[in-house]
Amino acid sequence: AGLIGIGDAQMRPAQARGLLQGMVGHSPWEYLLDDSRGGILMAVYDLVGQATGLPVSRLFAPRPKERIIQTWWSQCFPPALMASEAKLGASLGYRVHKVKARPWHDPIEQAAAICEVVPKDFRVWADANAFWGSVGRTLFFTERLAQFHNYFAIESPFPRQHLEGYRALKGKVPLQVAEHMPADPMPFIREGLVDAFVIGGPLGKGLVQRALTAEVTGLPLWVEHSIESGVAQVFQAHQAAAFPGIEYTISITHVLEDDCMTEPFQMDHGTYKVPTRPGLGVTLDEKAVDKYRAG
Repeated sequence: AGLIGIGDAQMRPAQARGLLQGMVGHSPWEYLLDDSRGGILMAVYDLVGQATGLPVSRLFAPRPKERIIQTWWSQCFPPALMASEAKLGASLGYRVHKVKARPWHDPIEQAAAICEVVPKDFRVWADANAFWGSVGRTLFFTERLAQFHNYFAIESPFPRQHLEGYRALKGKVPLQVAEHMPADPMPFIREGLVDAFVIGGPLGKGLVQRALTAEVTGLPLWVEHSIESGVAQVFQAHQAAAFPGIEYTISITHVLEDDCMTEPFQMDHGTYKVPTRPGLGVTLDEKAVDKYRAG
């Protein structure tokens, strides 16, 4: 039909070529929800949306949200630089910020610097990447971070396999607690050990299963599979619009030299308006792709 779908495979070229060659002669409908396609699924949904005249969000749900909450993101920077990054995110319309709280900078000093320069409605959560390591250190940091009204959550204070640690934290942490969803999330769900799950991939059936679990259990998802391009960022937004269980989407495309998209990913008072044109509803910047092409 002359349609072209765009996606972000994030896999080795030989693997992508092999998967695509096996799809030749088949209908894109055959691959909906097929997690084995990886990021190629983005292009599949883009094609199906264009063919049906529907935005990707409506391929997942009949009445998706018009706007989603996109999260600003920062690496573990010194306090002054962290404050500068937070101020930049706020100036661009973001109202939620995920920051890295790792050992090489004091998270309390980071928090103090951030909260001096951002609006009162700017909300922050700290991702420790399991570096806090113990219940005691987690309580030490969270009790102090909770004194900053902009801070509302922590993520991954210690490894998620440390179930006894999460049991010991229950009811004692003055902030929300989020953890990456494990292969078996049921102990966390049954015992109420976390307030939210963070997930990356998958993009198809696995995402739908997790999103429906979040909706049923009331434990929201904070989704962060959008890493290296604006294509993935917009696809992620479509999925967030479709599923009530997805509370936040997280991406780091703002740190790229170029997200390789024609349309800017613009925020408005903390939300992003999901495209309503057929498919992904955005355009790949072919000149940018050519500029940064390797090999």
